[in-house]
Amino acid sequence: MNVVLVKTDKSRTGSDLFTLARARLPGTGKVAELRAQAFATFERLGLPHRRVEEWKYTDLRALMRELLPLADAPDAAALARAKAALESVAVEGAIKLVLVDGVFAAELSDGAEAGISLQTLRDVLENEASESRAELLLTTSTDPMISLNAALATDGVVVGIADGVQLSRPLQLIHVATAGKASRYTRSHLQIGNGARVNLVETCVAAEGASAYQANDTVIISLGDDAALSHIRLMRDANDATNITSVLFTVGANSKLNLFNMTSGGSLSRLQGFITLTGEDSELTINGVNLLRGKQHGDMTLVVDHAVPGCTSRENFRAVLDDRAHSVFQGRIIVKPDAQKTDGKMMTRALLLSDEAEADNKPELEIFADDVSCGHGATSGALDESLLFYLRARGLPEKQAQALLIQAFVGEAIEAIEDESLRERVIDAAQAWLEARYHE
Repeated sequence: MNVVLVKTDKSRTGSDLFTLARARLPGTGKVAELRAQAFATFERLGLPHRRVEEWKYTDLRALMRELLPLADAPDAAALARAKAALESVAVEGAIKLVLVDGVFAAELSDGAEAGISLQTLRDVLENEASESRAELLLTTSTDPMISLNAALATDGVVVGIADGVQLSRPLQLIHVATAGKASRYTRSHLQIGNGARVNLVETCVAAEGASAYQANDTVIISLGDDAALSHIRLMRDANDATNITSVLFTVGANSKLNLFNMTSGGSLSRLQGFITLTGEDSELTINGVNLLRGKQHGDMTLVVDHAVPGCTSRENFRAVLDDRAHSVFQGRIIVKPDAQKTDGKMMTRALLLSDEAEADNKPELEIFADDVSCGHGATSGALDESLLFYLRARGLPEKQAQALLIQAFVGEAIEAIEDESLRERVIDAAQAWLEARYHE
């Protein structure tokens, strides 16, 4: 039996934390029962560690060690700092949905448009019949951090996009941290109807004064038939923050899902994606970039389940590592027995700018069908010395020459973003990281 005592800086065990948080958690009856069951699952499993295969390279017992108490609900001062933080990350023209320290901030968010339904998780769990909406806390995953999220989720957004709606404006979900040495747990749901088209931007940012916080967010998305979703994630947490985010997708027939993630902030971060292709002839494209330095640890773990015939998936990951940074990529493609004509590929590449940097890559294939085309690859290495010499011979300083080569290295992943304005925003974020490194 795997027993773990998780103590906070106030010497509380994990059980104490859940007990003290209960008064702030929305929902009674069946919802409260599901929370208790989810926390019991987490206590049984404990914080993931290196002996758990899926967490082999991201040992939370060693890296995270403790669970911090829930952040207080944001007051006027916190909301003011959150508003200031939005200026640097808000996408012009987007429909903004803002969560501050795990609580939906209506005064910083935009209203819904025609064809969009919007509720907060708190309102749904508190005001609607618990028996009928308790499923918002349910997932089929047995991951301990998803179970912990179900137990402690304080808020989130529940969004529905009607059939056939083609949003002309991006939908932006923004997580803002204002607290220090505290935690947030949010759970959001997005239901995209048949034939709908959506650009979703998800951003994590720290307000001035936020430090050493922990974020545990879960986003659950259902994509209908003949639909299209572009989901872009930009992680800009505080330098000493921890962010564990889980995204769970189900994709219908003849649909397209394009997922992009870039991590450049935070001390410890992990994006774990669980994507199930449930409809035939759907297309999945995943691109990721880690830009890490110092002692940053960034993990992207993906499980793609081809459950039906005729689907295509592409995974392309790039990591740029300086100093003693550590990047992890784990990609698993599962092809079920009935999923004939599957076409699945993944490739991960790491660029090491320091002798002390570390990249762990673990691509996997589990194939139970015979008529498939699947493959994977992984490489790691330093900058090409001949190209570097070529640029320096033409008068470029070393770090500027390196920056040009790094831009080319990550450019393939970023170019997969179809929307030009959103692609330019990601390019600007990558350039900001390079410029900060150049001026050190």
